Amino acid sequence: MIKAAFMGVLEGLTEFLPISSTGHLLIAQQWLGPKSDLFNIVIQSGAILAITLVFRERLLSLAAGWRQAEQRDYLLKLALAFVVTAGVGLPVRLMGWKLPETVVPVALALILGGAAMLAIERALAHRPGQTHIGWNVAVWVGLAQVVAGVFPGTSRSAAAIFAAMLAGALARPAAAEFAFLVGIPTMFAASAFAVLEYASNTQAPPENWAALAVAFGTAALTGFAVVRWLMAWIKGHSFAPFAWYRIAFGIAVLLAAWAGLVA
Repeated sequence: MIKAAFMGVLEGLTEFLPISSTGHLLIAQQWLGPKSDLFNIVIQSGAILAITLVFRERLLSLAAGWRQAEQRDYLLKLALAFVVTAGVGLPVRLMGWKLPETVVPVALALILGGAAMLAIERALAHRPGQTHIGWNVAVWVGLAQVVAGVFPGTSRSAAAIFAAMLAGALARPAAAEFAFLVGIPTMFAASAFAVLEYASNTQAPPENWAALAVAFGTAALTGFAVVRWLMAWIKGHSFAPFAWYRIAFGIAVLLAAWAGLVA
């Protein structure tokens, strides 16, 4: 239970910060023992539950005001991003197109992703941030989520946020809000699919549901605090510190792999 709680806290800390929850969970499982795909996906939904709490007023506003053109337009763009992710990502998953979750590819994704974040921040530094979400932003965010699923270590939140920033020259808060809200149906759908896969697999090892519930709860609580802090932080700061952290962490993982400490 203590290990499960730790994994939940780690997931809640890293799911929304653009530093790759998959990468951190993979490293943690090198010492704490491997977890099932069901465990790893469902605790991500615990973190996503935090978004529904942080953005509850925004979600209620969208639901209540769907007849208004502006609100309906935003909802349709969220739906488009999700449809793109599902329409491209599900066939990719069914065909097994995914890099192995070993430390070297994850470390490289962390480093390259950090460098890309720095480049995008620099390219957009002197451009006024927009708040209007265009249709192209929805498409690119949907595709970015697929890329993050194929390349562990990319970070779903980082891919979605920076795709939104680059495609629409969006201000960081607007990009992060859209990326986080798209994550709600995306991750809940992924969790439902994982549960169905588990239920239909007669050879699947038994799951420790109590530990999974503990990890889910701690991920939700930690994620709630992290999202609130991050949305306040990015109003006056760039993502550069997270990019440098990714690069440093990726290099440390490569060195650890070279020394035989992780595999």
